[in-house]
Amino acid sequence: MMKRFLLLAACVAGFGLTPGGVVAAQTHTVVDMTGRAVKVPTKVTKVADLWHASNPIVAMLGGADKIVATTKLIHDNALLTSLYPTLKNQAVPFAGSDVQLETLLKAAPQVVISADPAQVTTLRKAKLPTVNAMFQTLPDMQQSITLTADLLNTKAAKAKAKSYNQQFKQDIKRVQALTAAAKTRPTVLHVVGLADLTKVDGTKTIPDEWIKIAGGQNAVQEAGNMRDVTPEAIIKADPEVIIVGSTTTAKALAAFQKDARFKHLTAVKHQKVYGNPSGLFAWDRYSAEADLQIWWAAKRLHPELTQQVALTAKAKAFYQRFFDQQFSTKQIHAILAGKAVKKS
Repeated sequence: MMKRFLLLAACVAGFGLTPGGVVAAQTHTVVDMTGRAVKVPTKVTKVADLWHASNPIVAMLGGADKIVATTKLIHDNALLTSLYPTLKNQAVPFAGSDVQLETLLKAAPQVVISADPAQVTTLRKAKLPTVNAMFQTLPDMQQSITLTADLLNTKAAKAKAKSYNQQFKQDIKRVQALTAAAKTRPTVLHVVGLADLTKVDGTKTIPDEWIKIAGGQNAVQEAGNMRDVTPEAIIKADPEVIIVGSTTTAKALAAFQKDARFKHLTAVKHQKVYGNPSGLFAWDRYSAEADLQIWWAAKRLHPELTQQVALTAKAKAFYQRFFDQQFSTKQIHAILAGKAVKKS
């Protein structure tokens, strides 16, 4: 009888039974990007990832199969969902930009990842452990990756996060060393997308950071993401290089050549208008693929100094090392060209 009692006591301790007899999952505490301590299950098997950019990071850290709710942008990402098919079947608990709690709760997440402060408040009121993983700088991205690994709480995730952060820091130094010999730093206009050629990224943004790392200077010297600027301001800045997000180089150049306001810009006349690569996520903002972005940008801004950089080989090695995915040369070339790719 005493042995049975001791065994029961051990079980209660091991499973964390509350005084009322309800099993309480073991938890550990993570500190999110706002500095808030959040208790999450020690063993996480169900994650609602409601920030687009975080989903590829979770996948990189080995947690794609734990995602039970995601966003429409991720659900519609042909490459990401071909690599991680379970994402295509998960809940998309949104009506527009509003979270639908009923749909989310049906997915039964143990923890939620978000980047919207209002959304975080709503979810915490609904008693869902919610972690704000938002980052606005490249150093903060590395911190967010570490946070995500702590949340997933596996040795593999933590090792991958550490390895990624070490390589990224090293690659930043390598790119800066290559471009340090540049006689000039070309002015670069980073346009969000083809939908509006006057919506650009200014200083104190991730695009501004990788432009500087790659040996350029931002043509827009006003702070902020996705700034609306006047055509006159762009004409006055007369950028030497233009990079457009979420499109191909051919489409980006054609858009500026056809626009009467901008066809006489220096970058357009010299055909230095480029579409930015997109892979599992857009390389130019909020992406772990920023490690590839800095190399790609350096080759565009300083081709004479980066002739020895084999970008195709770097991209292949990156996806193999950090996402455990093998791509053909043809697929990498399509990614570099800004074309939509599906992994067959």
